[in-house]
Amino acid sequence: MKKSISDSEVKVLEEKAKHIRRLIIQMLAKAGSGHPGGSLSLTDIITALYFKQMRHNPKDPQWPERDRFHLSKGHCCPALYAVLAESGYFPMEHLWTLRKLGSILQGHPDRRTPGVEVASGSLGQGLSVALGMSLAVRIDNRASRVYCAMGDGETQEGNVWEAAMASSHYKSDNLCAIIDYNGFQIDGCTKEIMNLEPMVDKWRSFGWHTIEIDGHNMKEILAAFSEAETIKGKPAIIIAHTVKGKGVSFMENVLEFHGRAPTQEEAEKALKELE
Repeated sequence: MKKSISDSEVKVLEEKAKHIRRLIIQMLAKAGSGHPGGSLSLTDIITALYFKQMRHNPKDPQWPERDRFHLSKGHCCPALYAVLAESGYFPMEHLWTLRKLGSILQGHPDRRTPGVEVASGSLGQGLSVALGMSLAVRIDNRASRVYCAMGDGETQEGNVWEAAMASSHYKSDNLCAIIDYNGFQIDGCTKEIMNLEPMVDKWRSFGWHTIEIDGHNMKEILAAFSEAETIKGKPAIIIAHTVKGKGVSFMENVLEFHGRAPTQEEAEKALKELE
């Protein structure tokens, strides 16, 4: 069903995304480790999912009719943890235990965290997991949709393309993949490590309905999710062009912040920018 999008609702979601970015910075600075760049590039997309697009119930994380979200790029879990806490899956104070021994919020997601479907972080495996979920809910005759967020560098993994081929073969039209296309991976620019282009043509040739958007434009994000819901007989993929470290000027497109947490001084500067 196509969801209506009002300007006021877009504004609320944009403000929510800014708040999520603030939480990400605070979490990582307190933890002293983690991955800010990809967490910030994914923020607008994951905000749209949890606060508009997905059917989910924080009071009953295992609600059978829920939509499922799988964060394949598990190192960017600060974004996921922030939206889960804001949604009410667990108390906000847990955010300040990120990466601590015994915390429910580890450096990569696992099922001890309410709202996490499957452990993730070994790159390349997430789309296969999401395909399995999509087939399972179809067998159970449920209307649930499955969303899977991948990194762009992650698509260099061969397993991704096996899952892409299988998803098309099984006509998994309840599956929507999202590529956070920020142009960087841990070793450098994706175009220098292993060029991903032509990205859209590749997915189209594998039998997917492709949607290319600005991954920081909330209207485009919401419209893309709405369009994906209308597609029958094939899976859909949203190729979202994003900026690594989006929202914090000194982190944007800076490789160092792929996996370095901000210092307290840097965090204070970042939070001022996100006011």
